[in-house]
Amino acid sequence: MEYIPHRYPFLLIDRVLSCDLEGQKIVAIKNVSVNEPFFTGHFPHHCVMPGVLIVEAMAQASAILALKKYGIKHSAKNTFYFVGIDKVRFKRPVLPGDRLVITSKINRTLRGIWKFSATAQVDDALASEAQIMCTMKEL
Repeated sequence: MEYIPHRYPFLLIDRVLSCDLEGQKIVAIKNVSVNEPFFTGHFPHHCVMPGVLIVEAMAQASAILALKKYGIKHSAKNTFYFVGIDKVRFKRPVLPGDRLVITSKINRTLRGIWKFSATAQVDDALASEAQIMCTMKEL
């Protein structure tokens, strides 16, 4: 919570398991509960975590990695924006009770744009993968 501004119900990272700054890689988790507010309206007969929120969780983990690597904490003066996504794929649904393990790695940084490769897995099965782009903006 030191690194990103998101709070309930939009904070989608429950815990950072590891953050390897030299290897430029983060592993974080989102415990998906049946009490999540989106489940009441997203296929109530068969609850499925929306894909856009899986991608958002990957973007939040990516932001934590970049900000931690460069020693920047969230403040009223800056924020880290999700600015693009490529090659997103959804391989399996994410259901209540699942533990989503999110891995993100910095591919490169160029002209203020960070590019990441991110995956989301449940029980070692790939749920989603994406190439994510983010940038820092001063407010």
